[in-house]
Amino acid sequence: MPSTLLQKVWDLHTVRKMPNGQTQLFIGLHLIHEVTTPQAFDMLRARGWKVRFPERTIATVDHIVPTRDQRRPFLDVMAEDMLSALERNVRESGIRFFDLGSGAQGIVHVIGPELGLTQPGMTIVCGDSHTSTHGAFGALAFGIGTSQVRDVLASQCLAMEPLKVRRIEVNGHLAPGVYAKDVILQIIRRLGVQGGVGYAYEYAGDTIERMTMDERMTICNMSIEGGARAGYVNPDEVTFDYLRGRRFAPEGDAFDAAVEWWRSMASDPDATYDDVVTMNGAEIRPTVTWGINPGQSVYVDEKLPRPADVPASDRPSVSEALEFMSLHAGEPIKGTKIDVAFVGSCTNARLSDLREAARMVEGRHVAPHVKALAVPGSQSVRLAAEREGLDRVFIEAGFDWRGAGCSMCLAMNQDRLEGREICASSSNRNFKGRQGSPTGRTLLMSPAMVAAAAVAGEIVDVREIARNGH
Repeated sequence: MPSTLLQKVWDLHTVRKMPNGQTQLFIGLHLIHEVTTPQAFDMLRARGWKVRFPERTIATVDHIVPTRDQRRPFLDVMAEDMLSALERNVRESGIRFFDLGSGAQGIVHVIGPELGLTQPGMTIVCGDSHTSTHGAFGALAFGIGTSQVRDVLASQCLAMEPLKVRRIEVNGHLAPGVYAKDVILQIIRRLGVQGGVGYAYEYAGDTIERMTMDERMTICNMSIEGGARAGYVNPDEVTFDYLRGRRFAPEGDAFDAAVEWWRSMASDPDATYDDVVTMNGAEIRPTVTWGINPGQSVYVDEKLPRPADVPASDRPSVSEALEFMSLHAGEPIKGTKIDVAFVGSCTNARLSDLREAARMVEGRHVAPHVKALAVPGSQSVRLAAEREGLDRVFIEAGFDWRGAGCSMCLAMNQDRLEGREICASSSNRNFKGRQGSPTGRTLLMSPAMVAAAAVAGEIVDVREIARNGH
């Protein structure tokens, strides 16, 4: 029978159907980092268990690692303890570790793809919400909790509820100044932050097909923000070209054989879906979140919603968000002053993201009252950016050029908001307190929009910057 990619990969990795209705899935790749693993390894030791397939587990350090000064020991004692625990655990278990001295350290969802570890048809898990990023390659990738990290370390299996599949078709050419970040923010705005509960999202349509792998990763990364358990794009020539020559990708004849199999994993043309949503990509405009969840966004040339104009069920959350953000219903988002600009995160810290941001600030300077950070997603991205001179562009414009890590996305290190600061951010979450201050405020947008806001000192329409020669 015709099948979706999800069904094909699910069936291939099914170990057994469980009495409670869940499926026990074999996990092809387990990515780990320093934050969700110390307790998991402690639980293994308490039971006398060992890591079942250490060769299928890959470790890096990203969440707590400082981005300004990465010399050991870290000034942050908790960060030093967490990294030391990871070092001990991977050493005792025989797990490959891309540490600070490896030249390949970085955000786990950046290094997996760039090393060629992430491949079509795989099942991938990580103790991190945004593991859905890897679905850009036609993999089934799930974020898991600490107890599940323990289970996968011990058994290489994960118990999962069956998922429905919603196909989201985006067609049409994106206008200049519109990026993948704008597309996914509009998908979440339309379907809601709970709209994907119980679903995997299959992203399709000619807009998606024309996207690079970096852009597809941005789309899949934020699937979880729409409530979906996973998101994926069917593998195609763009996928295969990206993987060719990567460190852990097959080589020679084995690569050709792999491509043939990868291609067969794509959803069949006549596959049946539980739901289909269509969108016109040509209508999407640069987008900015104004509230306290990623579904609360407007186009940059729109005004903020009035509680009276939204469904009654949404009015409390709209009122709460406007009050917390100190924004006023009916006013434009454009012109909102910012204090901090952050280009980074597993959503938008790849080389192409840094290029777009640098293009906006080249020959210009960050506004005097704005603190601006550019944080590459990996050591490899940083090195590639420096080869192109992007670091000099950022530094000359007044940005701090940092080492690789999660940084201000979740503020588990020194990169954090202070007090009521408001941040233009290329990351994925704008929850209360997400960037380190309980009262700090986050506006999500594309890296180009962040860079433009850094220079202007306020939210501006990146299309106008582009028309003025950048």
